[in-house]
Amino acid sequence: MAKKIMVVDDSKVAQLQLQRILSDSPYEVISCCQNGEDAVEQYRVLKPDLITMDILMPGLDGLEAARKILEEDPDAKILMISSLAYDETIEESRNLSAKGFLYKPFEAEDVLQALDKIFAE
Repeated sequence: MAKKIMVVDDSKVAQLQLQRILSDSPYEVISCCQNGEDAVEQYRVLKPDLITMDILMPGLDGLEAARKILEEDPDAKILMISSLAYDETIEESRNLSAKGFLYKPFEAEDVLQALDKIFAE
């Protein structure tokens, strides 16, 4: 059975890219959200196996959304994806218990390797 993935990114291009990468993989995109508020609400309803979470988004940013989701479900698996390659951003993601961090722009191979690694843990 395919692992259910929720994609959270305010960029439609990034959403489509992730959907394309995951379309022929053991992962299934079950929802796309464009902001942190929607991500928190959709997580409660859908309970995906993993969330890919952009950091810079309007309204509730990805770090805050991840924090809220992990407060409600400490076992949630979140892969942070961002063009923010600052050490403090990566460190904050780790402190939140995010399972990984990918830089934009990303390659299909990097996304699939990151997901495989997370689900192998």
